[in-house]
Amino acid sequence: MLPQLFENDRNYLLGDPELEIIGDREKLAQWRHRMKGPAFYRLGRKIVYRGSDLNEWVAANRVDPSEQA
Repeated sequence: MLPQLFENDRNYLLGDPELEIIGDREKLAQWRHRMKGPAFYRLGRKIVYRGSDLNEWVAANRVDPSEQA
């Protein structure tokens, strides 16, 4: 099992280097526009990601090649 990549009780803002592990600013913007990717909050012009939401999204996107057979 993958350890949690993000701190559950932390909020991450666009520009935080930790977010680069899942995508750059442009990729995250595309996902938000398409209503894909991790859950987020829009606070005015700020985008905020909760660490617990990021960890849930990472876990939900796990691919196990042995299950593909």
